[in-house]
Amino acid sequence: MKYLHRKLEKPLKEALEQFPVVLVTGPRQAGKSTLLQHCLPGYTYVTLDDILIRNLAESDPALFMKTYEPPLILDEIQYAPSLLSYIKMEVDASRRKYGRYVLTGSQIFSLMRGVSESLAGRIAIFQLYPLSWREISGVDVYKEREVAEQMLKGFYPEFQVEPKLNPKFWHSAYLSTYLERDLRTMRNIQDLGQFQRYLILLASRAGQLFNLQEIGKECGISQTTAKDWLMLLQATSIVYLLEPYTRNSTKRIVKSPKLFFVDTGLLCYLLRIESTEQLIYSPFAGHVFENMVVMEKIKQFAEKGERAPCYFYRTIRGQEVDLLIDHGDHFDAYEIKFSSTPSADMTQSLVDFKSQHLVKKCALLNLRKEKHPFSNGIVAEHWSSVHG
Repeated sequence: MKYLHRKLEKPLKEALEQFPVVLVTGPRQAGKSTLLQHCLPGYTYVTLDDILIRNLAESDPALFMKTYEPPLILDEIQYAPSLLSYIKMEVDASRRKYGRYVLTGSQIFSLMRGVSESLAGRIAIFQLYPLSWREISGVDVYKEREVAEQMLKGFYPEFQVEPKLNPKFWHSAYLSTYLERDLRTMRNIQDLGQFQRYLILLASRAGQLFNLQEIGKECGISQTTAKDWLMLLQATSIVYLLEPYTRNSTKRIVKSPKLFFVDTGLLCYLLRIESTEQLIYSPFAGHVFENMVVMEKIKQFAEKGERAPCYFYRTIRGQEVDLLIDHGDHFDAYEIKFSSTPSADMTQSLVDFKSQHLVKKCALLNLRKEKHPFSNGIVAEHWSSVHG
């Protein structure tokens, strides 16, 4: 089977030389198991998706630890959280031995609680998202049709391995499996149809300010349920909430987050966009494009094992910067437009933000290949420059 090299390989190997335990989290099918089995051929691989192995881990964790000795890859560790305390004891007994356990998990919140309680100071944590553009081959980023086709397919590795996969069928199967295997083990969701309507409502608001009360009301569920379901989708890396930048501002700032889908393929499926042409002409095209660019930047930080210092900025009066990168002493600021004809009037929010903050890179990201300078140190450039 074709292996796709991942940017996370290098920082992962570096962490194995400094920590006794490494955790790789991320959505199902993002390539966690494939990455680890390829990079760590000398490790024993054990998956807790296997019901017999899981039963042993839950019923007799001490025997499990004796049966499977390090170096060990433990896949989907959230299914047997009691193992974490046993791993801690083994690690503490062998303090100077690094790279002994590599864990994976696709349910981040519950997993992180166990990790923080049992393995604080002993573990390096990485997030593996679906493929970034730097990990994809065979697509010309300067050809709008090819870019749109990739956004429609999405960035899960399966589409690179099997290019002829039908996106509609794959995402339908992914969603069904996801609902059955993960959500029902995490929460007792009685009405899957209602939950699917909730997902579709979220998709229709991708790239927009997120109003939980409005979503719950429109879906016919309580605000408590709407919040609970949102946490499930965050915990399993289906959606990503981009927080607003609220510090050091003299203006009244919006404090609601913006919601994005981790993968544009699933987003397009939920929006019932089934062809490249339909996506290009869709009223949602700009939101899908912004979703892709924002997640690309977040993936860039994750590939280095870093937390993404990414925000957006919006005032009560509607002045908005789509993406801010907070470097501590300065910002990078981006406006994102699904357009090949960038104009100066698209940069007004950047001009206003730059007049009040120290901004080193200030760009209007768009589809046009050629770079075009505006006044005030603002430039229009191709969206792929967000890689840098």
